[in-house]
Amino acid sequence: MSRLTRGQWIGAWFATVAVAIAISIVVGATVTLSSIAMLVAMSVVPPAIVLLVWRGAPPATAAELLYAVDESRDGRS
Repeated sequence: MSRLTRGQWIGAWFATVAVAIAISIVVGATVTLSSIAMLVAMSVVPPAIVLLVWRGAPPATAAELLYAVDESRDGRS
C-alpha cells in the first residue's frame, strides 16, 4: 500500500466512482441534476483533500536547523 503513488490513489478513486456510477445506472437509478452534483462532489472532493493533506518531505527538525546555523559559521565563534 505504501508503494502506490498519489496519482495511482487518485486514479483508483476515480475508477471506483465510475464503477459506482455504472452500477447505479444498471440498477435503474434516476439521473437528476442533484444526483449528478452528488456524484461529481463524491468524485472530486476526496482527491482534492488528498492533494492538500498529502505531505511531501518532512519538515526540518530543530537539531537540523541548529546544525545548519553552526555550519554557516565554519566553526568560528
